Amino acid sequence: MDVYEAVTSRHAVRAFTARPVPKEVLERVLSAAAWSPSGSNLQPWHAYVLTGEPLAELKKRAGKRVAAGDPWDEREYEMYPPALKSPYHERRSAFGKERYSALGVAREDWEARQRAASGNWQCFGAPAALFCYIDRDMGRPQWADTGMYLQTVMLLLRAEGLHSCPQMAWSVYRETVAEILSPPDELILFCGMSIGFEDVTANSLRTGRAPLDETVTFVEG
Repeated sequence: MDVYEAVTSRHAVRAFTARPVPKEVLERVLSAAAWSPSGSNLQPWHAYVLTGEPLAELKKRAGKRVAAGDPWDEREYEMYPPALKSPYHERRSAFGKERYSALGVAREDWEARQRAASGNWQCFGAPAALFCYIDRDMGRPQWADTGMYLQTVMLLLRAEGLHSCPQMAWSVYRETVAEILSPPDELILFCGMSIGFEDVTANSLRTGRAPLDETVTFVEG
């Protein structure tokens, strides 16, 4: 699979099979991803990979919280600005409409929307999950480096025939994740990432992208 195919075939998969992901594949992907761009070679990412019983226990604990209606953990960062301006607001709204329409969920059916969202905390059935932390002393450039690292991981997973779903949603259950991983206090959970083989029988959604002239300006001589 070449780079263009990896980029264009990658999407956030929200239905995985139970087929295990070989550890040697994960090691190969993460070893190569270490070469992601990093200002002054800080390599600010801290990745934890869960499979097997530890992942099952995390899903169990998260599932109990969802069922009990426990409040979310206090946010350590804002996922989105409080007031999204145009065109970002429209893009986010269009995504939500497409996602829930594909699931047959009406906009006003809040309970069904919550059930769909709860799949996040079961990793959408994936047999492997990566949790990415960053040192709370790091600044915006290092958060950008961490994003590039995660993109590199996702593209390398595609090269291995795997799919993924990056999930900032795990940040609101960060205390439950910490119960399993015991990360140092100086680290912030940025996101989780479900990893596995796509369940091609499930309804899938690939959100479109803005036309090039909306996001790119060519300044030519």
